Amino acid sequence: MKGLAIQILTGRWFMFFGSLLIMSTAGANYMFGIYSGDIKKTLGYDQTTLNVIVFVGWLPAIVSFAFLRTIRLMKVTRQTNELKVLYNFLYISLGLATFLMVVIITNKLSGFTHSEFRGSVAVMMVLLLLPIIVVVLEEKTLWTEKQVALNNPAPVNIVTEKSNLQDSSEVKEEDEVSSDKEEEEERVRTALFSIDMLILFLATICGVGGTLTAIDNLGQIGSSFGYPKRSVSTFVSLVSIWNYYGRVVSGVVSEIFLIKYKFPRPLMLTMVLLLSCAGHLLIAFNVPGGLYVASVIIGFCCGAQLPLILAIISEVFGLKYYATLYNFGSLATPIGSYLLKVWVAGYLYDVEAAKQNKALGNTSTDGKDLNCIGTSNFKLSFIIITAITLFGALVSMVLVIRTKKFYKSDIKKRFREKTLTAEMEVAAPARARSTVADA
Repeated sequence: MKGLAIQILTGRWFMFFGSLLIMSTAGANYMFGIYSGDIKKTLGYDQTTLNVIVFVGWLPAIVSFAFLRTIRLMKVTRQTNELKVLYNFLYISLGLATFLMVVIITNKLSGFTHSEFRGSVAVMMVLLLLPIIVVVLEEKTLWTEKQVALNNPAPVNIVTEKSNLQDSSEVKEEDEVSSDKEEEEERVRTALFSIDMLILFLATICGVGGTLTAIDNLGQIGSSFGYPKRSVSTFVSLVSIWNYYGRVVSGVVSEIFLIKYKFPRPLMLTMVLLLSCAGHLLIAFNVPGGLYVASVIIGFCCGAQLPLILAIISEVFGLKYYATLYNFGSLATPIGSYLLKVWVAGYLYDVEAAKQNKALGNTSTDGKDLNCIGTSNFKLSFIIITAITLFGALVSMVLVIRTKKFYKSDIKKRFREKTLTAEMEVAAPARARSTVADA
């Protein structure tokens, strides 16, 4: 039993469970909309400065681009049992998200007593810790298999092979390694600055930039439209939960549609961008109660875009340079966020706030006095964001046309072939060096 306990505490699935607990706190990123107004008042920031501060949070992602060449290949191995465990984690997380959704809606409609709040927290903690049961069972199975293998070792065939390499062949191997490295550098540059990558990069700037602008300004939007502070917390919760739903649904649905109907994944991205426009327009025209619906739509669309973008990169460009291309594509997120949050939403909000303050006879330029009430302060901003998102949808349609023939082919077969080729190319130089050294 002691050995089993050690196996569980040091096992890979236990470590994976630990990573899930860490990721469960990632929802705190969306809480900025709750306390952004307090930061603005306390520190005297205007809306533009406030959004610049948020942009600083993206700097680590930009810095990471400098180190993107350290990883060449993401190797993914699939086993039936491992997929089963991952599905169990997925089902549990879906149950947790659905429970939280029910709690939020019930609390909004009828309110909770103190005891009901405590009961909800207890249920949430049970659901959050439920994966540990899956982990313990899986690690126990692995430990049992390991013990069986130790007690009944399989016969080992030792094969000796003698290799004689000439000096000329050694030089040739080294030259091939150097040549492969130069070709690899050229292929990376070609992929990074290809038309398809630039199209996807631009569509990401327009799409993700717009949804993040709405999410990070939820506090100011709710306050301007006259919603109580408690409602702002509800908006943030809805965004966070539907962001998760968007990630799961877009990944699963696009995969099913691709396999069954050869439905291009870039076309799914286009549809998500068009859907997000509905959320932006609800904010722009301040439809009564529309901010609740907008929070759901924008949260869903923000989450749905990421798995689609990552899948498109892996399918169109393969896995050999996936780390490089992934980091390059990730740069579109902070760029789009900065442009739309700071130069569109933040700037136009401050302009409108200054007009309202001037009309009231307040000439102060202190950021905490630059607040405005009504639809006008965000109307133009989100009309512009809607137009930019529509442009992003049109751009992504160009990618749909360019990759139409590719997605009509057997993607899975080509994907497996690309992965196998990439693994062989990555491993070849190492084998060559090892062979030369042994000789």
